[in-house]
Amino acid sequence: MKLPFSYNLRNLWVRRTTTLMTALGIGLTVAVLLSILALVTGLKSAFSNTGVAGNVLVMRQSAESELSSNFTRAQFQDLKLRPGIKRDEAGQPLASLEMVSTVLLESIDYEAGINISIRGLKPDPGFKLRPAITVAAGRWFEAGKREVTVGKNVAKRNPEAQLGKDLRFGKGAWRVVGVFDAGDSAANSEIWGDLDQVCSDDNRCDVLSSALVRVDPVSNVEPFIKSLKEDQRLKLGAMTETYYYEQQSSSAAPIQFLGIFIAIVMAVGSSFAAMNTMYAAVARRSKEIGTLRVLGFSRFSVLLSFLLESMVLATLGGLIGCVLVLPLNGFTTGIGSMTTFSEVAFSFKITPEIMMSGMVFALFMGALGGLLPAASAARKQILDALRDI
Repeated sequence: MKLPFSYNLRNLWVRRTTTLMTALGIGLTVAVLLSILALVTGLKSAFSNTGVAGNVLVMRQSAESELSSNFTRAQFQDLKLRPGIKRDEAGQPLASLEMVSTVLLESIDYEAGINISIRGLKPDPGFKLRPAITVAAGRWFEAGKREVTVGKNVAKRNPEAQLGKDLRFGKGAWRVVGVFDAGDSAANSEIWGDLDQVCSDDNRCDVLSSALVRVDPVSNVEPFIKSLKEDQRLKLGAMTETYYYEQQSSSAAPIQFLGIFIAIVMAVGSSFAAMNTMYAAVARRSKEIGTLRVLGFSRFSVLLSFLLESMVLATLGGLIGCVLVLPLNGFTTGIGSMTTFSEVAFSFKITPEIMMSGMVFALFMGALGGLLPAASAARKQILDALRDI
């Protein structure tokens, strides 16, 4: 014979203060775990959503990033004539020579400022290679002018990078003429300007950073990359644009490890809190347990009832944790990339999968904290339980 579920709910309500405090402890633990998972998911999403199928990033051989790559204009002239590169309506190869550097800008989080990536490129074909990126406000910069268009996250997190204002770096002022929206991609953390103007400010008119090319069809991407690497005359390395940015998501690994470690430590404490609550319930309800046994309820029914009570407590804690972390969804923050030595801004992402992970984690704590007290209640002898005061 099983104990009715209403019996467990009544007991939790009678001890509502203790119930609430224990559930809140579990909820805070779940909230910490979910916030870390939301941060890591948002950061990985920013990198994984960057890049276009068929785009190949070409850099100096063995270079790990555009920032550390040296790519000459002469190499670019040879590169864009290679077979396999798609051509536009005018018959010109879709190959964009680009220069990547960093500038120090004031940030809403750091008074001393933070490094932001600036990318120099030609509008044609630079924009054609990134068709999903659109202007959210203002307009694109014009070639030959000291104008920049900034990513939406740069505009959001850097007070200087506002539409109509002047940014001061390099050899003078740059007018912010627009804000672009690259969806969830890492491109939102960049500033774009005219290639020749950016190169002039960096005194790198001949040695630049990289080239982005479109290979058509997409099935030819890997053969194109292989043939380019095997060409010892050019001494170039290449990878898909998507792979390049996915590699940068490794910066999320230390945060993920630290966050999960903290959550596990807190989970142990929360499990002990739940265990203490359930042991106290067993001690206070000793006669009640004896009475249940006299009425014919088996030891397994008593064990199952107390374990179920602990799981309900954990479920309540899990729901509290989910509610506590919901305001973080969409919150924008930034992290320094060890690859580009600049900030990558991204938004916390709380997905249904993350919420489900939080609930499973809470139930695990409830099971861990309730199993021993439930077993203790089930082992009580009937006469001993009835004698307890």
